[in-house]
Amino acid sequence: MRVAMLSGGKDSLYAAFKSWPVDLGVMLIYDSPIPSPHILNLGKSIETLIATGVPVITLKLSKGRERDETIRLLSMLGTDEIVVGDVYIEDHLKYMESIAKEVGAKLKEPLWGKDPEELTYEIFSNGFEVLIIGIDKKLKEWLGKELSIDNLELFLSNVRKLRLDPLGENGEYHTLVVNSPLHNWRIDYEVVRLESLHNYMVIKVL
Repeated sequence: MRVAMLSGGKDSLYAAFKSWPVDLGVMLIYDSPIPSPHILNLGKSIETLIATGVPVITLKLSKGRERDETIRLLSMLGTDEIVVGDVYIEDHLKYMESIAKEVGAKLKEPLWGKDPEELTYEIFSNGFEVLIIGIDKKLKEWLGKELSIDNLELFLSNVRKLRLDPLGENGEYHTLVVNSPLHNWRIDYEVVRLESLHNYMVIKVL
């Protein structure tokens, strides 16, 4: 059983794309005082994963028991390979390595160690189209806009000026994939609300 850890965003789905086919997608919901843009838009996050034709399981994790509950779920599923979209954050890699070891599964990190800007170009050159659903206020003019290979250079020129990570690995921005080579249909949406959270801005879409 090859399981991909997915959020609805570009990095995790691209990791699945690089490892295709996968048998199942798992979306974990963490208890956090500041909700992830993916969780705020949970319906659309799940919809974009379903559009790939892969079954998806969501699990709300209990605070303080996240690791144990993740291991339990993956073990129950009979997971023998876990696909994750980490790129350079060592702590998360080590966390996933420890989970894979407990589950008795192989960890596959197809994006690990790639140059962030080169990887960003690679993702969009492969036909990924995304909606920016959360972003640092320094880039607020991009919130609610679609990003594709057609306007990627303009976006990256803004990111470079601000010395932010072009891939958004540290949370500089979050995306909802609205179309990709894996999609059986393009995701339609309507922006219904904008929220400001400290130095971050998010949108709610239906």
